Amino acid sequence: MTAPVLAVRDLTVGYRVKRRVEPVVHDVSFEVGPGQVLALVGESGSGKTTTAHAVLGLLPGNGEVIGGRITFRDQVLTELSAKGWREIRGRAVSLIPQDPTVSLDPVRRVGDQVEDVLLLHTDLGAEARRARVHELFELVGFDDVERRFRQYPHELSGGMRQRVLIATAVAAEPDLIIADEPTSALDATVQKQVLDLIDDIRVRTGTALVLVTHDLGVAADRSDIIGVMRDGRLVEAGPTARVVARPGHDYTRRLLDSVPARRVGTRTRATVGEDRAIVIDVSELRKEYGDVAAVDGVSFEVRRGETFSLVGESGSGKSTTARVLTGLTEATSGRVSLLGNDITRIGRRGFRPLRRDVQIVYQNPFSSFDPRFDVYDVVEEPLRSFRSTRRPRGRRPDLDRVVAALEAAALPADFVNRHPGELSGGQRQRVAIARALVLEPKVVVLDEPISALDVSVAAQILDLLRTLQEERGLTYLFISHDLAVVRAISDRVAVMRHGRIVEQGAVEQVFSDPANEYTVRLIDAIAGRELTVGGLS
Repeated sequence: MTAPVLAVRDLTVGYRVKRRVEPVVHDVSFEVGPGQVLALVGESGSGKTTTAHAVLGLLPGNGEVIGGRITFRDQVLTELSAKGWREIRGRAVSLIPQDPTVSLDPVRRVGDQVEDVLLLHTDLGAEARRARVHELFELVGFDDVERRFRQYPHELSGGMRQRVLIATAVAAEPDLIIADEPTSALDATVQKQVLDLIDDIRVRTGTALVLVTHDLGVAADRSDIIGVMRDGRLVEAGPTARVVARPGHDYTRRLLDSVPARRVGTRTRATVGEDRAIVIDVSELRKEYGDVAAVDGVSFEVRRGETFSLVGESGSGKSTTARVLTGLTEATSGRVSLLGNDITRIGRRGFRPLRRDVQIVYQNPFSSFDPRFDVYDVVEEPLRSFRSTRRPRGRRPDLDRVVAALEAAALPADFVNRHPGELSGGQRQRVAIARALVLEPKVVVLDEPISALDVSVAAQILDLLRTLQEERGLTYLFISHDLAVVRAISDRVAVMRHGRIVEQGAVEQVFSDPANEYTVRLIDAIAGRELTVGGLS
């Protein structure tokens, strides 16, 4: 039997708080062989990233390994000195970090940053190092490699910056790569390209890979072994095919059931007939920024009680379209009718009364809350903006309405006294939904409302949105880059690219028989296709 590249035995990691060390990872054991992929899967706070950082010797200053053993080949990593780590990290064990925006030096050329690894871990001269960087850039799919060498991070897209980090990670031909959420900030098609690239390099070189991810779809597609973490413990581990088909732990089953691709078919859709009133009617909408058309001739309509989704990658124009519809941006040309009002003619002052009926839920609720406000103030803010008199100091005249909105969003009444910083991501998003509901709107625009949430929390929010729609007859305009989520929640969908709608129709029709090549590529890029109930086509 081939010896493992990495063996972790009974690993326990803690963080020093005042004079005590609080364990956060407990007795974790796993191993990875040459060319194998182990996916460590779990939600925020599960301990997966702490485990990965312990393997790399990159725990923060107050973190320490307090038990167990980490062995790489025949070296015990838990016994390495700082000098020993410098010699092994980057050469034999390397990292692909999550966010290339903060992982690359903004004031240095990307080629020089990749060359740093060769300077530290090889005996190559300057000319040979530069040639090697060119080879690495070709390996990760760059053309015009000398031009790329000279560019700075801000001149590259997110996907290109991630390719630079991959080139850095493989520069010294390591035996083990730790990839910590390497595609979480990328669009679906770019995610697929980056994961394909990592996989191709792994197959060519026989490198072992530990893939840290919250995305069970990615783990199912890309790993040989899955380890499921919860509250710092490895609650289930085994061959990926077995874990996906026959999960042995209730938590693993809940995670799998929360994957959007598996939730297709869980919603019984009543057909929104043509007898329903049209509440949003967009015709030849165009929005220009200088000489660039962010939205170029977009047309669609949405009927009362319907969920209509705009889907596309970053820069497709979907969020700009939403900003026009919510009166945050003025159209350059075209016509937008909202609840019978042509908002392209009434101006911002004329749009104000419509704000009672049209509300928006943002991707990141925390950034849309005033940090001085408690939850009562956050939810009451729309009511306050329409009140003709100032609220008496210390009084809460709208308490009943705020509590009713919180309860509609499945939050208890006592949340009124909490501050957003005390809440989890899912609770903050529920507060954002309560704020959108408090004026009892007819239309809610949801701009990437679950993309920052763990999979089980995202599933809860989707279920909540469906329930609210059924109870209140709400009309949703849903903005997303995630086609699996769109398929799970939508009645109809429009696919946007470069500011234009390239395809639209009933959601099952678009997914089962896409007519546009770009739509086909987006569907093919969905992670976890084999997890889908009944398949994706």
